[in-house]
Order: sequence, then structure tokens, then C-alpha cells
Amino acid sequence: MFKTKITPLALVIASLSAPASANLIISEYVEGSSNNKAIELYNNSTDSLSLAGYKLNLYVNGKTTIQSTLDLSATLPANGTYVIVNPSSNDELKGKADLEHSVTSFNGDDALVLIQGDTVIDSFGQFGTDPGSYWSEGGVQTQNKTLRRNDSVLVGRTSPSAPFDPSEEWVQFDQDDFSGLGVFGSDSAPVPEPEPLDPLVCGADKTLISAIQGDGAASPLVGSVVKFEGVVTADFQGDDELKGFFISSLAADIDANPLTSEGLFVYFADTDVSVGDHVRVQGTVEEYFDATQIGSVSQVAVCDTGLASAATKITLPLADATYLESFEGMLVTLEQPLVVTNNFGLGRYGEVEVATERLYQGTQVALPGDTANAVEAENLTKKILIDDGSTVQNLDPTAYPTPGLSAENTLRTGDTVNTVTGALAYSFSLYRIHPTVAPQFIATNARKDAPELNAEADLRVASFNVLNYFNGDGQGEGFPTSRGADSEAEFIRQEAKIVSAISAMQADVVGLMEIENDGFGEFSAIASLVNALNEADAANQYAFVDFGLDQIGTDAITTALIYRANKVEEVGTAAITTDAPFDFSNRTPIAQSFKSLATDEVFTVAVAHLKSKGGCGSASGANEDQNDGQACWNEIRTQGANAFADWLDSKPTGVDDEDTILVGDMNAYAMEDPIRAFADKGYKNVVAELDGNTLAYSYSFSGRAGSLDHAVASASLLSKVVSAKDWHINADEPISLDYNVEFKSDAQQSSLYSQSAYRASDHDPVIVDIKSEITLTPEEQTPVITANQTFAIDENSAIGTVIGTLDFSDPNADESPVVKFIVSGNSSVSINNQGQLIVAGELDYEFENRITLSVQAQDSAGNVSKAENVAIKVNNLRSDDDNDAGSLFWLTLLLAPLSIVRRFKKK
Repeated sequence: MFKTKITPLALVIASLSAPASANLIISEYVEGSSNNKAIELYNNSTDSLSLAGYKLNLYVNGKTTIQSTLDLSATLPANGTYVIVNPSSNDELKGKADLEHSVTSFNGDDALVLIQGDTVIDSFGQFGTDPGSYWSEGGVQTQNKTLRRNDSVLVGRTSPSAPFDPSEEWVQFDQDDFSGLGVFGSDSAPVPEPEPLDPLVCGADKTLISAIQGDGAASPLVGSVVKFEGVVTADFQGDDELKGFFISSLAADIDANPLTSEGLFVYFADTDVSVGDHVRVQGTVEEYFDATQIGSVSQVAVCDTGLASAATKITLPLADATYLESFEGMLVTLEQPLVVTNNFGLGRYGEVEVATERLYQGTQVALPGDTANAVEAENLTKKILIDDGSTVQNLDPTAYPTPGLSAENTLRTGDTVNTVTGALAYSFSLYRIHPTVAPQFIATNARKDAPELNAEADLRVASFNVLNYFNGDGQGEGFPTSRGADSEAEFIRQEAKIVSAISAMQADVVGLMEIENDGFGEFSAIASLVNALNEADAANQYAFVDFGLDQIGTDAITTALIYRANKVEEVGTAAITTDAPFDFSNRTPIAQSFKSLATDEVFTVAVAHLKSKGGCGSASGANEDQNDGQACWNEIRTQGANAFADWLDSKPTGVDDEDTILVGDMNAYAMEDPIRAFADKGYKNVVAELDGNTLAYSYSFSGRAGSLDHAVASASLLSKVVSAKDWHINADEPISLDYNVEFKSDAQQSSLYSQSAYRASDHDPVIVDIKSEITLTPEEQTPVITANQTFAIDENSAIGTVIGTLDFSDPNADESPVVKFIVSGNSSVSINNQGQLIVAGELDYEFENRITLSVQAQDSAGNVSKAENVAIKVNNLRSDDDNDAGSLFWLTLLLAPLSIVRRFKKK
């Protein structure tokens, strides 16, 4: 893709120097269905003309950078034409081509500028302006039409930035009308009057639809003119639709071969038909982008009306990927719960992919290689596309969801639909259903607010890819930049959504990816973002880690760290490394250590952004796509993972603490080599470890969910993680809800946008909640026994009797509980590990009515408490009644010798 930039001023200057009459003009513009696109150039002079030095530049969506350029080189004869067609156009259009080139990959809202050297020779559309979907004035529009230059126009339009009115110089023809291509003006051959046709006779001899379809991938009758009959099952004849209708075989004509379809698409809109009409059609059998259809229709006769046609039931998953060929063109219905798996084309093309369940990238749930490839093979049998049947891009309102997509009325992946009924078609290499009954989607996967901090946690770390956050010059100018927003207005929309997302997360430290790599000065991107956060969230004080460089590494984007200065503070030295393999492809690693202001917990946060899976053309050797599901550049990503782990183990911030968490966009799914390399080095995938599976996701690509964004942690920090999850604000949402204004009308720029967090980026943030480990000094960990405790026990209580429980405290019971009590002073009472005082010997009030013990508590770490005295009062159970005084006196005398003996024994 070319990214050359020509400024509007340069074009103005170039246009002023254009000659009064130029020999070369753009004479025809074809914006047909699918990729049927072409440009015709015309040499209006009487001499041959060398095209060397001429260029045709394509500018898309109002951009001022060149999307594609064609350097011309042929020699054009006098009054001759030169036709350039899209390489993916159909055979009819290619048959008229002098050259196939991607400069014709335009839509109705794109501009073309023909230049010679630095001089503008001609132009089509308005440079630097996006009109929405097309330019339209005076009944002439640039979308889905063929436009031919008026014969009288022989001088090019040399002011490409001027407002463009196509009706001033162009005549409009129907879409896919290629009849005038290759000739211009008076050179156009007259079109002879067609021979009169014999009227169609309903019920006469005919070709069966099943015979036209055949039992193979292509019709056996391609190129044949046929007459056939059937019942109209779906009507899409409108100018902004498919310009045709679907018919199914009459009940009496259905054959017994299950491999032959009983339906066809008829590309014809001149005769109006309605669903339920019995029609007879004469036309030519075609294979249009591998779909059998009837084109070049000469006649359609309505034989009857009001007929009913039952939809044929089909079910997912399919027996195999080719199973639907035998239903092509038929009215079908799926009566089963289906899950939205892809909404990428919803806003622009009216397309939604559904499947039996959420589909995952093979390497998210299976090991790379045969196992992952088998997952993807199964995915292909589980899905189908729902297509609204409109050829209008950016339809407003969209067909789905009812009553139309908006910032508040979204259609997320994970939402469901229970029934889909419509005509089954095939185009752009996909089977699709054009609904005849509006599908009713259910918000099964409704939006959720940012997760609350886990009740056990006191720290939160997050990862967020901010999708090319570039702030121009930081003062409202400098747009467009090399990435991100094209204007200040777009940047304001982008920043509002990103700020909403980050402030809602309430994370103490956030690792960022894809932020502009322009240092840490007053007008840097990171400074702009932090300032915006502080304006939006007065309850917190956001700050950024300043690495003291004008740029980190050499890439246009970088990683960054922001944090809440009212919650944590930086400790140690912020660190980076540009050593291999971070000198190329993998972005420069960054790391910083922090300390919690509340608990003094110290931990290190690092941010990674490994090499993307794109740009495979320059990959070589082991970095080439090995067709194992990991795409290209897997080797360098894996090297990056190993080197990153080794770097973190070296304690690059100078803080000797084992608690390390690495967050970022690894560009690798959960089962791929880089994530397993981290695990081998001791850095485990936090979300997968807590979930017990790899079904989490942070990204959606081609209708497959998976995690490119990860948090991997050292063993010590992983033990403190109490919650980890992806907050699904982006991956599930349609791209049309982002900040961009391209492909959106003024009304859509308002209705599809809100400042909310939803679709702030294309990656979901990963949020990790951590429970600090409170470190106590030995004094703080030591158990404490309450002083001067007193208990009571009756004399002669049986050995093993529990007297009571000691009152003590253990400030670190979870980590080092009390394991024993050290008792001295008397052996008649013992204390067990639970602190219970237990009778261990004979208790006699007469001998000892108060027992004093010295007690210490010892925990599992060996910490011993201060000794405290504990007293046990022995209760007297004998009666002192006066009536017994005499008897007791004589008994005492009799027992005196025995008492003396007992006292000697106790000693």
C-alpha cells in the first residue's frame, strides 16, 4: 500500500500550472457490483500519446494520502482509449481491459487524480473530502453506477479540491453496464435494435432448475440460454439491493437427487415480481463468482400469483464445508439457537456471522499444528453469514439489530438468534442467507460495567491497547498523523472513549500499548492522556512513568506505564532494553517497580508488545507461516518471550523483589509458543491459571475469539492474585461504534458514537486484582498472652478436665500459627496447642488452694511470647458446718500421720 502524501496546497499549485488543454482525460468510470470496477482514459488529440510520466492516484475516504497509484507507460493512439480494470472483476469486464490494477479498488466516495509529473491533468471526486457513501447531484451519483464523460468534455478537471458535482460532466448508466467501455464519444458504435422475441408461454417445454444447477460445484449449462419456471421466494430487485430475485422449483418439478439444488438467483429487475409469483424466465446460465445464476435475462412472464413455498430446513454444523452447494438459491431456514460470532461488517455491509457457539482461534484452545487446524476445520462447518441483501454501504439504519444499530443499541458477538429464514446465496467465497423474515437478535451477551475490585484485593493492575493514540502536536494541530485519528475532531472522540475506559477500570497501574512514541514532554501523547484522565477523574491522581527519552526504540508506537499516584509510588529505576530480539520487530520492553502506599507491598510491572502476525511477505525461514495456526513471525515472538523473561529475572529496576507481572499485547494466542515459553520460564498466564482453561478472549479476528492480550506473573505474585478477567468492551462490539467518522453519514457520526468505553479500542483490557502480602516484623508476628489471667477448678477434678481457655492473640496466625505453649511452675495443670488449661494431676485444696503458672506461646516460625503468670484457684469442696466440728476434730487427729506422709510424697 502506498502512503505517499500530497498536500492540498501542492495540488492547488499543480492545478494552476496545468495547460489550457490536456490531451488525456478520464472518460469513463465503472463502479459496479462486487469488484467490477474500471477506469477508461481517452486521448483526445489527433496524435498518438505516450503515457510515460502519467500517474493515476487513488485517495480513499477523504484521506490526503495515496491509497494506490498506477504509473502509466503505454502509448495511446489518437482518439484511443485505455481501460484499467480491477484484477478481481468478472470475465466480461476483464475482456475489455488493457490493464488490470488495484488503483481501481475504489468505492463511490473515493477520489481519483490523474497527474503528469507534478501537474494535475484530470480528477474525479473531491480530494480530501469524504461525502459519506457517494457524491450525488442532478440525478447522477458515483456509487453503484457507470458514468461516461459528456462528448463535449475534452479538458480535464484540474481542481481536484473543488466541490464535485458529477452531473456537470458525466452521464449516468446502470450498474454493471460495460457496453460503452473502450470507446468514447462519436467513436461509440450504434447499438442495433434487438430482434423481437417470441413471447414466453407458461407451461411450455422448459429446463428444470435442478438441471441448471447440476450436482457439482458449477452448472453444466454455463453459457446456455434456457427457459425455466418456478415460484419467487425472495425479492431483492431494488436499485440498492441485489437487482434480482430468487425462485424455487414448482412442486411437480423437484427431482430425487439430493445433490441438485431446487433454487436459482435471477439477475433481473426490469419486470417487477413479487414473492409467491409463478414465473417463467428466459436467460443465460452464468457462474458469477462461483455462484450459479441467470443473467442476460431477455424475458420474464408472471404465470400465476399467491403461491406458497415452504423453506427447506438446514442445520448447523454442516456435514462438510461443501454441503450447502445442494441448497444454493433455495429458501432455507435454520430453527436453532445461533450465536453471533462476527459483526465486523455489520455497519458497512449489513453482514452478521452466526454459528452454533462462540468460535475460537484454533491456537487459543489447542496446541499449534494438527490439533489447532482441526479446530478451525470444525469452525468452518459451524457458521453461516446473514446478509441484508442491500448493495448500499453504510445503510442507515442498519437492518440489524431492530430498529437499527446505534451507540446504545448494539449487536455484540455472543448475542443470539433462534431462527433465520431466507434465500441461500454464495458470494465472496462464503455462503450467506439473505433474510426474508427479519431475524430477532437477543442481547444474550449484554454489556457489563467494569468489574468491582475483588473483596479480598487491595491492588489492581491492568493492560490496555489504546489503538494508535496519537495526539498530533499535542496542541490541537498536526493531524493527520501517521496513525490514529485523522483530525482533531476524531482525536477528541477517540480520547474521550479511552479515558472513559481507563477511569472506569480504577486500576492502580495500567500498561499501555500502541501509544504514540513521542517521548514524555509537555505535549507528548502520554502527557495528553494523563492530563485528560486527571480532568475526568478528580478522585485520583494519575501519573506516568518517565523513561527520560525522546523516543523508546524506533517504532512509531510504544508501550507505556501510567499509575494512580494516590495509591502507589515508583520505587527503583524505570528500565528499558533494546538488546536483541528487541532491536527489531518486538517493541522495546519497559518495566518499573511500585510500592503500595497502603500496605507497602512492592511489585514490578512490565509491558510487552511482541511482533504482530501481519506483514508475512517479508518473513523468511522459521518466521514464515508454518501453517500450524500461529501465522508468521512466531519465531521472533517466541525469542522475545524468552528474552523478556530473562530480562525480568535480572531485576532491571534494581528492586530485589520476586513479585513481577508482565502485561501486554503478545500477538500470540493462549496455546501458542510464546505464551508457553513464558510459562516455562516461570511466568504463568494469570487468567488461564485462575479460570482453569483458555476460553477467555480479548480480541476477535475473522469471527474467531482469542486472547492476544495477556498478564503473565511470577509464582510469588501469582499466589497473591485473587481475580483476573478480560473486560469485554471492545472485542464483542461492532467496529462501526468506534471514534472514526469514515464510512458514516453526519447522522451516523452522531448516532453510532458515544463517549462510553464501548469500542474504545479493538482489544479488551485485562484486569488483575491482587491481595497484598502484609509483612510483619518479628515483634509484630510474635504471639501475645493476656497478662494476669485467673481461672478456677474444683479440687479432686478428674485428670483431663478442661479448666478454661487461655486468652492470647496471634497477629500472623494465617502464616505462622501458635503451635505450642511453654508451661513452668506446676505440673498439676498443662496447656494444649489450642490454649486450653487441662487438669494434669491431683488437686487438693488443703494442700494447694492456688496454683501459679508461667506461660509462653510459641508459633510455627519460632517466635516466643513474653512469659505471663496465670493463676488457677482450687475450690474447697469440704463442709465447715459447726455440728460436725467435734467429729472433724477427732478425724483430723486420726489422719494427721497420713497427712504428713502425703506431704513428704508431694515434695
